[in-house]
Amino acid sequence: MDRYLSALQLARLVLGTTGEATGRGAGARAGKGAGDAQETRPYYRALADAVRGLVLDGRLAVGVRLPAERHLAEALGVSRTTVTAAYDRLREQGYLESRQGSGSRATLPDAGALGTDNPWLASDDDGLLPLHAAAPPASALLGEAIEEAGRAYHRYALGMGYHPAGLAPLREAIARRYGERGVPTRPEQILVTAGAQQAIHLLMAAFAERGDPVLVESPTYPHAIDAARMRGARLVPVGVQEDGWHLDLVTCAMRQTAARLAYVIPDFQNPTGHLMADAARAELVEAARRHGVTLIADESWAEIVLDETARAAPLAAFDTDGRVISVGSASKLWWGGLRVGWIRASAATVRRLAVLRAAVDIAGAVFEQLVVACLFERIEEARAERRRGLGASCAALAAVLREELPGWAFTTPRGGGSLWVRLDGPVASSVAEAAAARGVRLAPGPWFGVDGTLERYLRLPFTQPPAVMEEAVRRIARDPARYRPREPLMPAL
Repeated sequence: MDRYLSALQLARLVLGTTGEATGRGAGARAGKGAGDAQETRPYYRALADAVRGLVLDGRLAVGVRLPAERHLAEALGVSRTTVTAAYDRLREQGYLESRQGSGSRATLPDAGALGTDNPWLASDDDGLLPLHAAAPPASALLGEAIEEAGRAYHRYALGMGYHPAGLAPLREAIARRYGERGVPTRPEQILVTAGAQQAIHLLMAAFAERGDPVLVESPTYPHAIDAARMRGARLVPVGVQEDGWHLDLVTCAMRQTAARLAYVIPDFQNPTGHLMADAARAELVEAARRHGVTLIADESWAEIVLDETARAAPLAAFDTDGRVISVGSASKLWWGGLRVGWIRASAATVRRLAVLRAAVDIAGAVFEQLVVACLFERIEEARAERRRGLGASCAALAAVLREELPGWAFTTPRGGGSLWVRLDGPVASSVAEAAAARGVRLAPGPWFGVDGTLERYLRLPFTQPPAVMEEAVRRIARDPARYRPREPLMPAL
């Protein structure tokens, strides 16, 4: 039998009341029913968010036919245009399916459309809880830095605006910070990039040819895998174990594959959170020297220290012949929207990379570089801010996981931004698909591996406020019995 909802029934659900849903105030109440006051977003988005929430909560059953736009508009006391825009938004997000002659029905999006197949491409305004990206919110220091940069900005308008290697004050600030960390650095050794990702792409383009073996950790940062594959490189994965790196495996891979380039994350490794000890760093650099390997050291998380006893020298501190190239980023400490990263290398390598970069975008935006230069002046305040905020979020995430999903195991890291969780079976993709249907976006383990393995793992970032993560985990934990390993393609022998 065809199931349908009258306009009055849906209006009552949206408003969260059993009273009459009519009158000119209904539209404002619809906004509040979606968790937003009228002035914070347009009515149509508030209405769409409310209906989506009803579907995800199970209060609006999948397959139920929704009322016509005109009828719902009358019941809510809003314009038909508002309801039409809300329905359009729900269709785009996959929560409404419309067919000529049979109306519109509530549905759940395909898991791939939610970003399960590629969570990095997901929109940040679709209402799903974003546990797929380890991206902290903007630092509280950002506003003041923007004001300060604005006061100096006009001076740079007198020139042509292109600074291929980066703005001088920013290169000086980055070089000074390396010196404070124990690695003397000149500004000429710094190339400012559009985030760490551009830095990694430039380095892959400069040092890897088609068919070249490139050593990477497994698991590792997915976009580094993408960058190597775009160059046609042959990826050589070396496992990062649950207790960290086994340098004998790394050395063996260098020797047997004749790799000339390796990408490593020694500082709060993404996604495991491991911190490589100084002795291991010295051993790694020595092995690279012995086998002629250039090391790309991704330090994007190096400044995010939750436990001040977790100390390690930069990998470049153990370098004596320029084979360690460091990559840094403003995204984790201050804000990803700045899109500012950098490379530390020899001056000759920086000049070479600047020429290569010029073929892509000539130079970075001046204003954002000025902002980051200002932020470097208060770097210790930013580190303390992240330590407080992410520390509280990490504790909250760990606590709710132990309460709701005791079969999932993890080691609390001393820095970084995520937990690498071992599940109680090879079910990461199933968990991600089920979570997406419940309004939580996740990045399953296979996205951090080279060959689709790591189904027993899930990366859970703690870069959101504690309440968001607690709600997300409780949604994930509602029906753990649904998480089953995928059927094998062939029976076991």
